[in-house]
Amino acid sequence: MSATHLTLLAADIGGTSSRFAVFSEHVGRLRLEQSVHIPTRQAQSFADLLDLLRQSHLGRLLPGCRAATLAVAGAVQRGVFAKPPNISWEIDLRRIDISALPRQVTLINDFAAQAYACRTDAVNNALVINRGVAEPEAMVAVVGAGTGLGHALLLPLREAFLVLPSEAGHAAFPFVGEAERDYERFLLAQTGLEYIHGDVALSGLGLALLHQYHFGEAPDPAQAAAALTPDSPVRTWFARFYGRACRQFVLATLAMGGLFVSGGVAAKNPCLVQDAAFMAEFVNSPGYGHLLRSLPVALNNNEDSGLWGAALCALLHLEQERAL
Repeated sequence: MSATHLTLLAADIGGTSSRFAVFSEHVGRLRLEQSVHIPTRQAQSFADLLDLLRQSHLGRLLPGCRAATLAVAGAVQRGVFAKPPNISWEIDLRRIDISALPRQVTLINDFAAQAYACRTDAVNNALVINRGVAEPEAMVAVVGAGTGLGHALLLPLREAFLVLPSEAGHAAFPFVGEAERDYERFLLAQTGLEYIHGDVALSGLGLALLHQYHFGEAPDPAQAAAALTPDSPVRTWFARFYGRACRQFVLATLAMGGLFVSGGVAAKNPCLVQDAAFMAEFVNSPGYGHLLRSLPVALNNNEDSGLWGAALCALLHLEQERAL
């Protein structure tokens, strides 16, 4: 890596895995140099996670990084604090020693990072689900199932763009018809929740619960994914739920710039959005089915996408600081 290249630290801290990477930037282009994945549950606190990062092979590269963006699976308050719902500890940049990190550190929502990633090489090999034609200068929706169900928007501006995070995955999930309501009752009994939200219905956990409902077995998410077959009701139901969640978000925000599906569940199992049930449900709107059918839909199957988005965010913040 040439010493003339600017280096940036990117992190994507999720409920299951925390990914870190060092990127180089030259003439506006990002390149992922080295990365490390740390199981999130291996850390007892955010400070502990940073210690594990320092001890990894990336540790020797940290002093050379000019800026860092840490993306976390949860709502970020004031740019310095997050209490992620699927992680047992909180992140507060004001109360821990971050001296090993670059002077400029930005904390953002993980799906804000996924939205930033839509402006990077991370989406170069995205799978086309529906070709469609985007409305110029309209918002782009990003929705993705992983440990939870993430949402974000990318709003193009003149010579720039704005990223808007969302916690729509914590809104109540809409079940339709008696068969689905029977499943809803099953979920309520299994989880003890008062209502089922998107993080439960559409996530790795949701895939495992759907398998348990249909087959009576209680696998972990990876086992449930491995059992997916073209004629499996688990595949059809999950695809339908996924299409519904995407439709709800696109209509709620009028994201006529199109949709990127992201997140580890579909990246590892693209059949869940390639199944016909996904698009059938996505366009199932009495008033706006014609608009939904016209939108481009793509699967961002790059599992390092959040790192690319975080790196771009770090670069943009550094450029803003230089301009002041």
